[in-house]
Amino acid sequence: MVDTKKEQEREELHRAIWAIADDLRGAVDGWDFKSYVLGTMFYRYISENIASYINQGEIDAGNPDFRYEDMSDAEAEQAREGLVQEKGFFILPSELFCNVRAKAASDENLNETLETVFRHIEESAKGSSSEGQFAGLFDDYDVNSNKLGATVAKRNEKLVKLLNGVADMNLGDVKEHDIDAFGDAYEYLMTMYASNAGKSGGEFFTPADVSELLTRLGTVGKKEINKVYDPACGSGSLLLKAEKVLGRDAVRNGFFGQEINITTYNLCRINMFLHDIEFDKFDIACEDTLTNPQHWDDEPFELIVSNPPYSIKWAGDENPLLINDPRFAPAGVLAPKSKADLAFIMHSLAWLATNVCFPGIMYRGGAEQKIRKYLVDNNFIDCIIQLPSNLFFGTSIATCIMVLKKGKTDNKVLFIDASSECVKVTNNNKLTPENINKIVDTFAQRAEEAHFSHLAEYSEVQENDYNLSVSTYVEAKDTREKIDIVKLNAEIAQIVARENELRAAIDQIVAEIEG
Repeated sequence: MVDTKKEQEREELHRAIWAIADDLRGAVDGWDFKSYVLGTMFYRYISENIASYINQGEIDAGNPDFRYEDMSDAEAEQAREGLVQEKGFFILPSELFCNVRAKAASDENLNETLETVFRHIEESAKGSSSEGQFAGLFDDYDVNSNKLGATVAKRNEKLVKLLNGVADMNLGDVKEHDIDAFGDAYEYLMTMYASNAGKSGGEFFTPADVSELLTRLGTVGKKEINKVYDPACGSGSLLLKAEKVLGRDAVRNGFFGQEINITTYNLCRINMFLHDIEFDKFDIACEDTLTNPQHWDDEPFELIVSNPPYSIKWAGDENPLLINDPRFAPAGVLAPKSKADLAFIMHSLAWLATNVCFPGIMYRGGAEQKIRKYLVDNNFIDCIIQLPSNLFFGTSIATCIMVLKKGKTDNKVLFIDASSECVKVTNNNKLTPENINKIVDTFAQRAEEAHFSHLAEYSEVQENDYNLSVSTYVEAKDTREKIDIVKLNAEIAQIVARENELRAAIDQIVAEIEG
């Protein structure tokens, strides 16, 4: 059943976000601008989060009228150390979002005020166990950027609008988790900017329907998991889906990810906080996963979900150390330098995995065929799913999902042709809940269905030279009109007989005229 109140609140929130973007359009390119909106939302969120936490503690201690927002900075300082240990950060009362916003319109140095506040928040975590989660979080929030305005006054005018716009958003009480308004607003912003971005915004964002499908495939039969990992985590949408699909406390030991792009890495950490994931429950690293993986001490992971970048370049055999790397060595060959797709899959398999893949890796020859042979011969491939085209922002290609498993009970590979399982929404295709259910149910039951799925024996894959394209195994439905030859011949005979009758009648008329 759809919660109408929740849906109305969500629509209201989306309208408010759109209004901010519309109000500041032209000043900052949409894709750059999201950093300002998300940064301001994050600032509001952690301000309300820490104030609510302190106020609740005081209320529980019998001080019902206490408000951290009204405290002096000097008094608050006494609680700094304890709060950093408990919450991972500290904000002075004067630097809380609500108090900075209240004075913003009359603050001629608003840009400097915000810069100082952000620096203080990041510095509050220094030397503590949460330092890595907060370092550089506001790096993309440049209060002195010309993109905000040519003069300090113009920039501050935009910053006031930004603070007011985010303050007016109905984001609910931070203690209420049912609406998940902050997280929802984040996803809406990412979708909005990814679909409108002139740049390839889609590379930072896996649409919610694809995230849902991947996570459900990876959690079939599971009620909880130890840890979830994404080796190319982008803004973290796939990691957070695990919590949404399984439930709030079902990811026992946290969320792990690695991202090479620093802006997206910052967005991912902000996304964790906005979804109320505590600082000690996530570990996101900014490095090249293929050549410098950061989570050796945390693997293996019970669930790995990933939408790695399609066919990017990597070091490959230029780096002599990689062929001996325990992640890549078992296949005896490295993925080509110009196409790193199977390197991500080998990395994930080493730590265990489910991946969205570029279709080319399923059939290309050379090193990629040798890696596919290794995966099939060792019975790691559980299922290949062909998805519809146009699911992702910035690319129209029809992607595939490769599900890998260790310790399979049979040596068969399930192939699913889900290329028609979608509805068209504006310029993109979208997976509906019914589409997702059909794919997941077929996967869970390893069911065969004509023109949709086929459970291939190992020998069949071997005979096809380890080609893993779904179209090789699942015959497409013949949608051409079926013709009954016997019936057609009878109709032709009738036409010929009638033609002969008419010809005879015409001959007779001609003969009469001439006679």
